[in-house]
Amino acid sequence: MSFCGMVGHKDAKLALILNLIDPGIGGVLLIGDKGTGKSALARSVAALLPARMPYVEVPLNVTEDALLGGVDLDEAVRTGRRIFHPGLLARAQGGMLYVDEINLLNIDIVNLILSNRSLGPGFTLVASMNPEEGPISPKLIDHFGLCALFETSRDLETKCRVLRRAGQECAGANRFARFDLILKRRIVLAGESLKQVVMPAELRAEVVDACLQTGVEGHRGDISLERSARSYAAFCGAITVTAKHLERVLPLALIHRRRDAASPEEEHARREPEPHDREGENRREPPDSSGSETQDRTSGDGSAETALKPQPREGRPKEEVFQVGDAFDVRRLLFARDRLERRSSGRRTNSRFSGKGGRYVKSMLRSKARDIAVDATLRAAAPWQIARGRTGNVIVRDEDVRFKQREKKMGHLVIFVVDCSGSMGAKKRMIETKGAVLSLLMDCYHKRDKVALIAFRKDRAEIVLPPTTSVDLAARKLRDIPVGGKTPLAAALITTHNLMRQVRIKEPQLRFIVAIVSDARANQAVSDLPVREEVAKSAGILRDIGNADFVVVDTEDKSNFMRMDLARNLALDLDADYFTTVDLKAEYLAGLLSSRKQ
Repeated sequence: MSFCGMVGHKDAKLALILNLIDPGIGGVLLIGDKGTGKSALARSVAALLPARMPYVEVPLNVTEDALLGGVDLDEAVRTGRRIFHPGLLARAQGGMLYVDEINLLNIDIVNLILSNRSLGPGFTLVASMNPEEGPISPKLIDHFGLCALFETSRDLETKCRVLRRAGQECAGANRFARFDLILKRRIVLAGESLKQVVMPAELRAEVVDACLQTGVEGHRGDISLERSARSYAAFCGAITVTAKHLERVLPLALIHRRRDAASPEEEHARREPEPHDREGENRREPPDSSGSETQDRTSGDGSAETALKPQPREGRPKEEVFQVGDAFDVRRLLFARDRLERRSSGRRTNSRFSGKGGRYVKSMLRSKARDIAVDATLRAAAPWQIARGRTGNVIVRDEDVRFKQREKKMGHLVIFVVDCSGSMGAKKRMIETKGAVLSLLMDCYHKRDKVALIAFRKDRAEIVLPPTTSVDLAARKLRDIPVGGKTPLAAALITTHNLMRQVRIKEPQLRFIVAIVSDARANQAVSDLPVREEVAKSAGILRDIGNADFVVVDTEDKSNFMRMDLARNLALDLDADYFTTVDLKAEYLAGLLSSRKQ
């Protein structure tokens, strides 16, 4: 299908055209359901590239050798010399690199692509993805200058046009080829006039303001938006960027970067609980919570003072069991690879695999598995064939033999450390907290992780559920956890450390994820040290255990003026990833498509 022959998708077409005019915009990410034309449009743009400008496509099963290049086997055997064969990245320099389903591509391959695209002449990165097939990390999203959404058309006339165009292409009647040539010349002219396009100072201020209003982090959004507006002005034949130019490209540059705030209704409901909720909150608030009691105002007869006076401690409920809140899709949690070889299986993190299964990623000189890499062995032997007097088959010696390094997804033991102190009952925060933990448990089920559950309250932490593969059992235990008492955070960290040591005796290569769900307002010590100092020391001991990743989920109400952000300090002590319960939710890109369909 020709570029101009594609029906609809005006935003995606414009995003690709702007990147051809100015490759410095940063590439294009195409997001949509399967069968909406993402790949077809991305491949059709090759016809718009100038002569001798390469267009390279990366397959999903690509290896590091194919990406980076290696010895040309045919030339080495024929001439006896090591001749480098450029990989996909080298062949794409100065042109365009297309990755289909980038959210399914190995993260190490993605990092190689991102780190090499600015070397030398560089290349324009175009990628497509279907959010239903899997999430994509915010870091990767931000590397794309523009983003366009593909919608499944529900219009009868549009569908009929698509069928007619497809039929014409099959019959060989490509009447849109000449429109592609016209567009190609227009793109070249726009690129030549780009340097003369002026960006007024007031519009540059609007660019910055738009990024601030949308909650864009960093500077990539500002830069991509300004360069896109200048490119669109050049494409329209203007020498000065106007508000209309900026308005047209604004969604393309910011739609994948914005961080939507809560709606006014949600914000009002969060800040203003119902009267009976306030009563429940006051009833559940522990008497030892931080801050002093405010004195009640008295009326003339003192009756109001009596009515508002705090209830005696023994009259308050000691514990309360809250229901589990709504679950949600958890964002993709990424953890660095280590150098251990394992035989474990799962779906969480790539790990070196010591057997003969898994994905072949590269070759190496030594391996316990003795899994010979035939391709790498032949490349190593090829330059020596003339010297060895080869007349028939390739002569391979021991020093030529290379072995495969394989990778396979592994599961983790995910230890949930849940704060069940009395402060979690305020504003029914435990309902939301249990919903977040349940969401993480469902993510563990999909990733084939083992789970364990530790709850801390009053003056101790207890292992509610030892390590198990039963996520259903963990969910049942979660529902029955009561709330009440003080916050012995240090006890929870020590209990977690002891559990990890016990498990490591049986499974020394097991990798841990510790998810601490708390506001970190510790007020119960287990030693003679001050509470804060005790927590910091316990966190340091836990952090140094090795082969573990830490996640802190902050349950504190961030709308409260008196917020303390102690969970962020805990994350720093543990060298952990930090999330609020809102941040923990999956990237909203999948929701963009559904919202556009409504």
